[in-house]
Amino acid sequence: MGKVLFVLGMAALLLSGCAINRDIMFKTPRDYQFDTVSDTMEQDREFKIQPDDILSFRMYANDGFKMVDMVNEQSQNVNSLNRIQFLYLVHPDGHAKLPVVGDVQVGGLTIKQAELLLEERYATYYQRPFVLLSVSNRRVVVFPGGGGDAKVVMLENNNTTLMEALAITGGVATRGDARRVKLFRRSNGKRHVYQFDLSDIQNLKYADVVLQADDIVYVQPNPQIARGLLTELTPYVTLLTSLMLVYGITNGFK
Repeated sequence: MGKVLFVLGMAALLLSGCAINRDIMFKTPRDYQFDTVSDTMEQDREFKIQPDDILSFRMYANDGFKMVDMVNEQSQNVNSLNRIQFLYLVHPDGHAKLPVVGDVQVGGLTIKQAELLLEERYATYYQRPFVLLSVSNRRVVVFPGGGGDAKVVMLENNNTTLMEALAITGGVATRGDARRVKLFRRSNGKRHVYQFDLSDIQNLKYADVVLQADDIVYVQPNPQIARGLLTELTPYVTLLTSLMLVYGITNGFK
């Protein structure tokens, strides 16, 4: 019976070891080569338009004096003062199809650059056009390091930084490891993986990295081995205790 209990105990340990810290995602080996942060990425403080962004587009004529009504531009109400707003999708190739001027390459441009480009394009058709652009669906996913918790953060500002996104989600969780803050960013059809050590004041510059739409911020949780072992072993310890009790009672009657 003693051997049986020993075998059961070992099996319990093996089973529990496989289940501990299963809430930790995106594990990387020690020799994993993370992407290197470029000087452009560090110095860039503005959001760039990307595929799948939805542009909110408004245009005025005469340096902003009158709103241009794209819907009724053939009617007499071409210059309307109503607040008309149009939404346009940025396609995977970075182009957006806009009224009158057709396809325009806006992917990779800042909001200001795109506005200036569109003003130049529309200058052929309208007097001194004034364009206002914004992106209505920009968001990032942040895992603050609690294990299974995550939040979707809407990028309401064009220069929302990594530190601001973490602050919106409550900061690095108690279980989170500030030495292993990972950033997943899609660029040119590939996901780039960066890792920052935000526990070191020397790396403060990385906290100011401006987030782009579709970024994923993942603070790696610290393993909870002791708690995990206790949680996983408790049912087996209870079972072993019950078996030993039954075994002792059975032997007592002999």
